[in-house]
Amino acid sequence: MKDEFDFIDSITPKKSFQPTLIRGIGDDAALIRSEAGQNDILCVDTMVESIHFNRKTMNPYQIGYKALAVNVSDIAAMGGAPTFYLVSIAIPSSWSEEELQEIYKGMDGLAQQHEMDLIGGDTVSTKGPLVISVTVHGRVQSDRQLLRENARPGDIVFVTGPLGLSAAGLHLLLENDQFEATRQKELLKAHQMPDPQVKAGLLLAESGFRIALNDISDGIASEAWEIADASQVHITLDYDQVPKHPELKHFSAQQTEEWILYGGEDFQLVGTVSESNWLPLKRLFDQHQKPLYNIGTVETGEAGVSLFKNGDSLRLSKKGYNHFKGNSKS
Repeated sequence: MKDEFDFIDSITPKKSFQPTLIRGIGDDAALIRSEAGQNDILCVDTMVESIHFNRKTMNPYQIGYKALAVNVSDIAAMGGAPTFYLVSIAIPSSWSEEELQEIYKGMDGLAQQHEMDLIGGDTVSTKGPLVISVTVHGRVQSDRQLLRENARPGDIVFVTGPLGLSAAGLHLLLENDQFEATRQKELLKAHQMPDPQVKAGLLLAESGFRIALNDISDGIASEAWEIADASQVHITLDYDQVPKHPELKHFSAQQTEEWILYGGEDFQLVGTVSESNWLPLKRLFDQHQKPLYNIGTVETGEAGVSLFKNGDSLRLSKKGYNHFKGNSKS
């Protein structure tokens, strides 16, 4: 990059979406107006080259898109709407300015879909790998935020879509199976450009029901464990009821199960709702043409997660992607 300030000027938005934005890029800090009856949501995620992504499996546009998508998914898991984002990026000399522009275009592509404004960040050089850290601000109606601690015995466990697609897509990319990758584009898209379930999260919040919620970034076993632990309940998942995409039939049953339970990065939502509110919630989703699947139950007992499959109940370990275990997501 020849000039940092020219680069910043080139990525500065020329228009804004959010009416509560007072000042974005251009001053020492962004300034946004609070909104009556709303709670603010803040989240941040960092992606490191060769750990969370690489240029063999994702192009710069997709890297930028996904860097923002993982945060938008966290906002969705709280029942909120994303509004603003900030980007801090540490750039090594191995990345060209054109590639960096594509990263920001990828973020802007998703931001446009959700009417989000880029309001600041930081740009530095580094001798190490490319590092992208994205902070997202969102809002949720007061007293409507959806927390992991809200699950109760007797609840239905639900999920908003099929699981394991992202892990299957990554498998195709790493195997460099060009025929399968071309034929199974939906799996690649699930990994490279996931769709955060913002609309589903908003519907869940708007329902007014007591709902525990989590986004599936590290695999449903891990995310269900987080709900069980926060609520001090036991969750049983019925494997036969977990939605499975038709494209997964091309892989072995063992691969499919591993990807569904532990693959992660599906960015669907997993949650719980009382049995009495399950059918009204399902009807609400049907009215908005959004899928919702009953995949298990919440019970009393030691906090944890079990899998019911083929007549047997097996306790699931709390595993998924762990940043300190060396299991790369790239």
